[in-house]
Amino acid sequence: MSTPTDLPSGLVTFVFTDIEGSTRLAQLLGPGYRPVLREHRRLLRRTLASTEGAELLTEGDSFFIAFSDAAAALTACLTAQLALTGHDWPSPESAPRVRMGLHTGYAEPRDGEYASPEVHRAARVAAAAHGGQVLCSAATARHADPLPAGASLLDLGLHRLRGFDDRERLFQLVAPGLERQFPRPRTADAVAHNLPTQVTTFIGREAERAELDRLMRQHRLVTVLGAGGAGKTRLAVELAACVVESYPDGLWFVDIATVTDPGLVAFAVAAVLGLRPEPGRPMVDTLVEYATDRRMLIVLDTCDAQPAASAELISRLLAGGGGVRVLATSRESFGLPGEVVWRIPPLSVDPRPDGAQSDAVALLLDRTVAARGGRQPHPAEEADLWRVVQRLDGLPLAIELAAARLRVLSAGQLAERLDDVLGTLDAGRDDPTPPPVEGDWSGNQEDTVDLVAAATGASPPTPATRAVRRSAAERHLTMQATVTWSYRTLGPRAARLLRWLSVFAGPVDLATVQWLLDDDPLDPLSVLVDKSMLLAEPSAAGSTYRMLDPIRAYAARRLAEAGEERTARDRHVAWSTHALERAHLGPDGRPVTLSLYALDPLAGELRAALRWCATGGSARAGLRLAGGLDQWWRERGLAREGRLWLFRLYGRIAETGEVIPEAELAAAYHLHSLHAGADGELAEELRFSQRAEAAARQAGEAGLLARVLAGRAAPLVDMGQFVEAERVCREVIDWAHEQGVMGDALFAVFSLAELLWQRGALDEAAELLGAARPIEAARPVERGRRSVDMLLGMVALARGDLVAAHEHLLVALRSRLSHGFHGRACDTVDAIAVRCAAGGDPLTAARLFGAAQATRASMRCTPGIHDAYWSQRQAEVRGRLGDGAFDAAYQEGSELSLEEAAALALRVEHPDLAADSTRFTTPAPPVAP
Repeated sequence: MSTPTDLPSGLVTFVFTDIEGSTRLAQLLGPGYRPVLREHRRLLRRTLASTEGAELLTEGDSFFIAFSDAAAALTACLTAQLALTGHDWPSPESAPRVRMGLHTGYAEPRDGEYASPEVHRAARVAAAAHGGQVLCSAATARHADPLPAGASLLDLGLHRLRGFDDRERLFQLVAPGLERQFPRPRTADAVAHNLPTQVTTFIGREAERAELDRLMRQHRLVTVLGAGGAGKTRLAVELAACVVESYPDGLWFVDIATVTDPGLVAFAVAAVLGLRPEPGRPMVDTLVEYATDRRMLIVLDTCDAQPAASAELISRLLAGGGGVRVLATSRESFGLPGEVVWRIPPLSVDPRPDGAQSDAVALLLDRTVAARGGRQPHPAEEADLWRVVQRLDGLPLAIELAAARLRVLSAGQLAERLDDVLGTLDAGRDDPTPPPVEGDWSGNQEDTVDLVAAATGASPPTPATRAVRRSAAERHLTMQATVTWSYRTLGPRAARLLRWLSVFAGPVDLATVQWLLDDDPLDPLSVLVDKSMLLAEPSAAGSTYRMLDPIRAYAARRLAEAGEERTARDRHVAWSTHALERAHLGPDGRPVTLSLYALDPLAGELRAALRWCATGGSARAGLRLAGGLDQWWRERGLAREGRLWLFRLYGRIAETGEVIPEAELAAAYHLHSLHAGADGELAEELRFSQRAEAAARQAGEAGLLARVLAGRAAPLVDMGQFVEAERVCREVIDWAHEQGVMGDALFAVFSLAELLWQRGALDEAAELLGAARPIEAARPVERGRRSVDMLLGMVALARGDLVAAHEHLLVALRSRLSHGFHGRACDTVDAIAVRCAAGGDPLTAARLFGAAQATRASMRCTPGIHDAYWSQRQAEVRGRLGDGAFDAAYQEGSELSLEEAAALALRVEHPDLAADSTRFTTPAPPVAP
């Protein structure tokens, strides 16, 4: 091998190598890693000794070599890989997997080194490779002649190297004896994942991460078990973030705690994967088929929220394909074949052997600094901080709560309180009666021990076991005990407020707390914030108050024990109904244009209220809530969830015999029909449309009957019966006009306009829509959709009037997006894509088509009557651009959010501003539907 001073110049081929996963290999082998590393270096140097390569740098497990000949460099890499593969390593696990990357470019050495971007490009090529793989750039591929005997270069396509703006075509060296199958290169086109971004630092857990990583590499299903607040989710996310590149088909995080019904577990996973339901096919079958040939990791969090449904889904996924792995967090195991159960331990409370602080103290210090506004604890508090974490036994959530308390207490004061609570929670005290405290605590020490046993999953302690528990220092505080301690210190008003706030699913503001109590809440609210039972989150609009889930569960249990659950939950339903009504009104109490964004923050609370209505409350109130979310379900891609809530409410009606007025039943059935149509369930759509009509006729309300009848065309359109649908629309419109309820028949007007547009009756469609404009403008629930402008834009497209089309469609898009009608905004983006294609901008058209389809797919909604039209227009754009250019632009668009796609559409130049505008000369050719 040449010396570093004898460096090639001119056209130089640079080679970088390193061991893939060297850190993990070192952890695995321990002292045995050094001999492996030494042997790896010897083999590489021996194989490179016969070449003209100049070794510039060897650091750790990395080599950097320069060659004057590209073919010689590739030959050297092939020889080195074969030597590594054929070597007799101590064990299969200890064999190093070396990745190699080559790039060729012009460079001149100075002072024994190269200062050239070509070096950095070569390093990035190597970083894109996997262990055992040899990658080279297109420049190396061009100059590598001849290739080694029997070798060839496999074109892997264009990739964007990290740190470079352009795309580099990469090639893989293929030869007998080399592994051929690898995941896609590790380039800036990142591996797909949706791991949540953490806002706080992750402290400690090195040993636990290494152990869990080892289990994940050896087993396909690993379940992390632990009590609430043990840190299961955070550890799982941190581990997953370290292995994301090991799964070429993605790493996907799904929080089961957000799933409101067992039947929606598979849909939650499918939504994360970007899959849509297939009509007539169970969602789990679609998931299994998708996962069969893929290598991916699914992180299922909080599976104890839906244990049976989670277990069934995991079993099907693992049986369906060998490349799927599942990392689950739960409070109970699934009992599935092949499941490895790993219990998360508390954070270490003892100092490390090197004298460094323990993980538990490090976490408490980090969170205390944040709680105290960036101020470090006083050095005199260190001993008391250690006492705190010792008494909390290293439970992360308990430490988080303790740090929040340190906002108002010193570490010594907190330690004293924890000492006291350990004594009072000790079930083996001679005096079983706790000291009197404020609040409505009525239990004794044995009750508390039973609560602790329940929280940890243990059996209730026997009297003999209780006697052993005399030493408080031997016992640890679970989250149940921690919250019990806090609860016991509350006065009657604060304790009642905590119980009643447990019915809320998310943060609440001061007005909501006051509404709930019908009293000034400031005093009890301050107590709960000071005792960290509630988290105060200040903002410019005012503080909100959030309860941690373990505390909410505890408070809900206390609510039921106090006999207050029905009253509190009915009060929450009333609040939810009031909040839903307020979302439709302005500050002056008068109706305003409906914005679905006003409903988004209420979704969690409305689901909680619906759950109570369907299980223990009033189904009639539940139907009212579901109706208030009418358009929101569909515009957020949640039509299936809306249907499931309605089914549950029907079951509640059957269970209780609650009398529901026919008018309210008709409205619910009509809503159900619309949801079913959006979800592709045509038979269900027609069935509930018929039920809605029957109930509406019984009710005898003309406006209600007009709304229901106006929806009858939808199932006919979905079934392709366009002539019959048009007849129905005309009959409904004529009848509504006679009854003076045309506003309630707007859906029929829009359906008829679409049918007329489809068969080319453009003048009649335009006249119909013109007459509908003032009716739409007078209805706050409909006017934000701007359906008149959308359809007039479609008519203008069909006429070839790009100016009118442009103006109508942009008005519709602005309104739909600004009022939260995301599903309908997708249609408008598609229409603007057609306008771009007709105006000579096929690239923008392809991008917008891709964006609309991606958003629609993520929302699991159908394009409806326009489906064939969009497809035809896309095919025309593809024909104009060619497959390659169209696919690239379409893919670029699919990566845009709906807001970004809308911004792109709104930037489209007005036809009159274009240099070649023909508005006042030759009309553009019609764009027929």
